[in-house]
Amino acid sequence: MSSAKHNEPASFLSFRIGTELFGASVKNVISILEMTKITKVPKAPEYMKGVLNLRGNVLPVIDARIKFQIDNTAITENTCILVMQIGGKSESLLIGAIVDSVQEVLQINEDDIQPPPSIGANYQNQFIHGMVKSKDEFIMLLNVNKLFSEESFLEQQEIQT
Repeated sequence: MSSAKHNEPASFLSFRIGTELFGASVKNVISILEMTKITKVPKAPEYMKGVLNLRGNVLPVIDARIKFQIDNTAITENTCILVMQIGGKSESLLIGAIVDSVQEVLQINEDDIQPPPSIGANYQNQFIHGMVKSKDEFIMLLNVNKLFSEESFLEQQEIQT
C-alpha cells in the first residue's frame, strides 16, 4: 500500500528564470502575483529586492535571477512573483520570488526524478531536489525550503530592525 502512494505523481509548477526551466512543488506555491512596485530595504543583500504588502502582511521579495546568478533580463508582461511558503507546519514564512514566466503544472513521478549533476552545475546542489526531462529540456526541481532557508531571512529581519 505504501509503495503505491510512493508512486503517485507529485504536482510541480514549472517556471523560467532567464532561459533556465525550474519547478517547485505546488504544495509550496501559495499564489502568483503580477509584477508590482516593491519597496526597497536598506542594507539588504543584492538578491533581496525588497518587500511588498500582501493582504496586510509584509512579504519579502527576492530576485531569483540574482539568487541563481542568471543574467538579468528586462521585466516583461510575463514577469511575475511566485509567493511560496517555506518552513514546517509549526512555523512557516511566506516569500516572494521574481521569475521571468510561469509555464505549467506538471505531474511528475518520483521514479522520473534524477539527482542533480555533482559537477558542472551553476547552482548549489543543496537547492536542487533533482532534475526531470520534460519534452526536450531538463527541469531543475527546487528544494524551496533549502533555497529560501529561514536563517537567511532571519538575518534579513535583523537588518530591518
